[in-house]
Amino acid sequence: MMPIGRGVAKVGITADMITASGVIMSVGAAVAIGTGALNLGLLLMVLAAVPDLLDGAVAKATGRSSRRGAFFDSVSDRFTDGILFTGVAYYFADTGEPAWMVILPMVAYLTASVVSYIRAKADALGYNAHVGMVERAERLILLGIGLLFGGSVLVWILGLIVVLNLITAGQRFVVVWKQATDEAPELRRQPKRRRTARTGSSSAERRSQWRARRRAEGASRNSRSKPAN
Repeated sequence: MMPIGRGVAKVGITADMITASGVIMSVGAAVAIGTGALNLGLLLMVLAAVPDLLDGAVAKATGRSSRRGAFFDSVSDRFTDGILFTGVAYYFADTGEPAWMVILPMVAYLTASVVSYIRAKADALGYNAHVGMVERAERLILLGIGLLFGGSVLVWILGLIVVLNLITAGQRFVVVWKQATDEAPELRRQPKRRRTARTGSSSAERRSQWRARRRAEGASRNSRSKPAN
């Protein structure tokens, strides 16, 4: 993609413009899917994926690759995924499908968000979570296959996406958990204090001293009460 990126950069188009255009096309794809035009929605979804490939190449070609661009691109990806699955949910609701079918696309997006969050949080903590069966590209390919055939195939594809997302989330969680456990210090049990004979003897000594003081005080009172000779 680098030669194409250099050609686009010469025209004066920035990476942020390309990322924004992808978001706009994803909104159009979601609207098309929601209104029942699944083939048009698929076409727009494919077109929305092109800017996702180009923005990084343009940023490198112009020498403006930055953390701000990476942040914008990541947020745009999450929004794009959400709006596409929302369009599928609206399509099911508009065609009078059962409630569980309406909820299924949202569950697919929820599990996909968990997968993305585990990786983002792991990267922020310095761990490596770049593992798993499916990522964003695979999810969109599967969704595209479901839109192409529609009907029950789309439902089965959404169910498959949910299952694969859960497996991927589990894989990433286990990998990060092991890394964090290996890094954490071992918990050591502090030995319990044992009572010794010395502790018992000191208590006996205190009791004997207390009795001696009481006897001394009693003897002092008796001596003061006797009449003088």
